[in-house]
Amino acid sequence: MSEADGTGDGATVVYELGSGCTVSDVEEGARYHATVNGVVDYGVFVDIAAEVSGLVHTSNLVGDYEVGEDLVVELTTVHEDGDLGFEEVRTADYETRTVGRGNRLTMADLEDTVDEAGHIEGRVVQAKQTGGPTIFQVRDETGITPCAAFEEAGVRAYPEAGVGDVVRVAGTVETRNGSPQVEVDDLDVLAGAAATDVEDRLDAATANLAAPADIDPLVDWPALGKLYDDLREVARLLRETVLEGRPIRMRHHADGDGLCASAPLQHALERFIADTHADPDAPRHLLKRLPSKAPYYEMEDVTRDLNFALEDRTRHGQKLPLLLMLDNGSTEEDTPAYRNLAHYDIPVAVVDHHHPDPGAVEGLVENHVNPYLHDEDYAVTTGMLCVELARMIAPDITEDVRHVPAVAGLADRSEGEGMADYLSLAREAGYDESHLQDIGEALDYATFWLRYNDGRELIYDILDVNCDDTDRHAELVDLLAERAQQDVDAQLGVAMEHVTHETLDNGAHLYRVDVEEHARRFTYPAPGKTTGKVHDRKVAETGDPVITIGFGPDFAVLRSDGVRLDIPEMVAELKTEVDGGGVSGGGHLVVGSIKFVKGMRAAVIEALVGKMGEAELDEELGSSAAVADD
Repeated sequence: MSEADGTGDGATVVYELGSGCTVSDVEEGARYHATVNGVVDYGVFVDIAAEVSGLVHTSNLVGDYEVGEDLVVELTTVHEDGDLGFEEVRTADYETRTVGRGNRLTMADLEDTVDEAGHIEGRVVQAKQTGGPTIFQVRDETGITPCAAFEEAGVRAYPEAGVGDVVRVAGTVETRNGSPQVEVDDLDVLAGAAATDVEDRLDAATANLAAPADIDPLVDWPALGKLYDDLREVARLLRETVLEGRPIRMRHHADGDGLCASAPLQHALERFIADTHADPDAPRHLLKRLPSKAPYYEMEDVTRDLNFALEDRTRHGQKLPLLLMLDNGSTEEDTPAYRNLAHYDIPVAVVDHHHPDPGAVEGLVENHVNPYLHDEDYAVTTGMLCVELARMIAPDITEDVRHVPAVAGLADRSEGEGMADYLSLAREAGYDESHLQDIGEALDYATFWLRYNDGRELIYDILDVNCDDTDRHAELVDLLAERAQQDVDAQLGVAMEHVTHETLDNGAHLYRVDVEEHARRFTYPAPGKTTGKVHDRKVAETGDPVITIGFGPDFAVLRSDGVRLDIPEMVAELKTEVDGGGVSGGGHLVVGSIKFVKGMRAAVIEALVGKMGEAELDEELGSSAAVADD
């Protein structure tokens, strides 16, 4: 025991020995809660633990006692033969502290204490019943330790201890599958002052460990700087989430910018989880990256996420997860899914750069980072934001991700002031603009074929994040970018013959193509990408303001260059102006998608074209943001 008799505020400390404590856990001069186990002529015998007893001589007794009565004693003598001598003490003002078996260990001590006995004090963050032992994941002030308790095969050990309880676990540090864990001899649920003492340590450690790394942005860009404090709050939330053992489900738009946002953040969180958990499998169990085809949180996705979360809580004793939305999540279309989650303890954080519907998600999410909330726009891509967020969580990955914002900017066609600096930073790291473009194309191509699979290792290799073979990265990108271009050429070889043209009242060119009837289905590129490629060709051909609509039976994908559109506002107006149209959708100001009921397609598109003809033209033709692969 290292604690002194004083607490620092004048109160006396009286120790209560936990289960399994032995003589090695006591020291002379300390005071203990004791229970009389025998009365003799020359004094009383007392127990201060199941295996720790001694004598209080008559000369050192203040009162008269019978078997079973309690008193406070001070250890005065440890005899050579191991016998203990006590004297009774009376004190009106004292604090009780509980002592565990052996030295108090922390997760940080485990590798250096294998085969040693000790105890861990902390909070249970997971209680999983396996076919053999019960595995308690216990969080102390340095991290989270697996503690294996065995009653009999498949039977819950210590059923009184559950997630959220403060416990003391006594046992021996063993190695299992190459990593340390505590083999439990005894587990006590703490209460009162003993629990408060542990909770105070955890709170102080959380305040320190959850603090984001103090770093500067990769580039000096005022638009990015406006969002830095918001990103710090999300970084703090994510670090706290890892520290408390809560899983994270990361939902991201399945396009180039969404992958540039999610892959570096996945890399950073995996590193932080590995540093926090003694269990080497923790990153795989606690973090899931989940691509979303739609640019909003669909009810299909939220239903799947909620079902998996509830199953994991039941089967694996996990907490319900935090949901992290990347490159989507800011619009009215997301709110039904958020309201579904609101029935459960599932916090939501959003990092996005799509135009938010005013006030739609406020009150439904913990944090909302979006450049539009600071009078900026989509030029600050989600990938740019999330690289900074990832560095706040694990700053040592900076060299591994500093080229990624340039990939994100090119994939989403950002013309923000920071792009030149990002491209320069990427060149310094060995990536020229052509290769960065190819990385973006390769990401889109791979994601199309991965469907709903996250493709963790493949995406890391394509993006050259956490990739251990630079040559493989280069060869993979060359192959996928080449295949993507071949498939685009094949698709446009069919579609371009069916593109119609008209000139709008404002002088802009409007091109239309039925991507359902006049493009190959179920292959790359998807309708959104096909529309974007048609649009790019027409912009290159004309050099004038161009709008392109790619439509199917119940949807339309929109792209615009040189025309000042506000697609979210147009969608809002169409909802009320086209009765029975079933209009929904949105996106960026000049790129987005619209859904409607099949029978109202003509009415919706003609109303949309009318609004496009009233829009102002830019003085100079500018590039729009990237279109989603809807």
